[in-house]
Amino acid sequence: MGFKFILTLIFIFALISMLIFYFIPFNIIHFVSTPKNSNFSLVEGNTEMQFYPNMRFPSNYISYRIFDCVLQKENDMQSAFENMANITMLRFYPVLTNEEISITCQEKNRYDNGMFVAGEGGPINITVARNFDIITRGEILLIKNSNCPKPNVATHELLHVLGFKHSTNPSNIMYNVTECNQMISEDVIHLIDELYSTPSYSDLILENVSAIMKGRFLNINFSVMNGGFKDSVEFNVGIYAEDNLVGKVDVQPLQIGYGRFISMENIWIPQINVNEITININSNFDEITKENNKITLEMKQ
Repeated sequence: MGFKFILTLIFIFALISMLIFYFIPFNIIHFVSTPKNSNFSLVEGNTEMQFYPNMRFPSNYISYRIFDCVLQKENDMQSAFENMANITMLRFYPVLTNEEISITCQEKNRYDNGMFVAGEGGPINITVARNFDIITRGEILLIKNSNCPKPNVATHELLHVLGFKHSTNPSNIMYNVTECNQMISEDVIHLIDELYSTPSYSDLILENVSAIMKGRFLNINFSVMNGGFKDSVEFNVGIYAEDNLVGKVDVQPLQIGYGRFISMENIWIPQINVNEITININSNFDEITKENNKITLEMKQ
């Protein structure tokens, strides 16, 4: 009887001990929210992520040069380039001269409205083309050493050079105050890949076309613009009356964003009846599209 009583006491004691261990906390556990890959802006529907619409470099292969930087800042910048290449279609490569992105560093503290400035960056040469604002040069100044595991300061300034302005979302890496847990948002990544999905070709565009016939002679005016990402080579523009070539003009290479106005007078038209005049750019190189290389004018009734 006494042995059973002792076993019962042992069982009760063990049960009470288990209950105490289960219900009474002996340690403190802190739970924190994990930063999400949040939208660029807290304002719903705000898609104005860049300084100007559709900002990009001519190609997704972008050159850079790092100089006058201590090893940590240089490594941070290299890591920022590598990380951006891993999540987007952009690629970066070092050069000794004529770089598209210049990176330099300084140890001197800088303040703006009482706030410490960690770095500065942005595009410095922009060419306005038809559908894009093309960045041809950018600069980054790394001032503060980053204490984060990821190169957030260098990445922030790199995105400025790529045309992105500050975000209103504190969780976004483009917020104006840098924190280690900030991330590049998916909408930034998506926009970069969308912008650079257009091939890096020239894009010749006919504009401002007008024509008038005086008897059997044609006077015609038009302009040609290069709205693409690459300087063109020489090309020609043909003038056609009812599909018959009646005139041609050779045009020297056009740089990105540049155009040329052309006026041709007293073109002899052999046909008696002319209902259509066609102006057509004849190029033997790749273009973004050749749909804007041709314009047909019909006789005004």
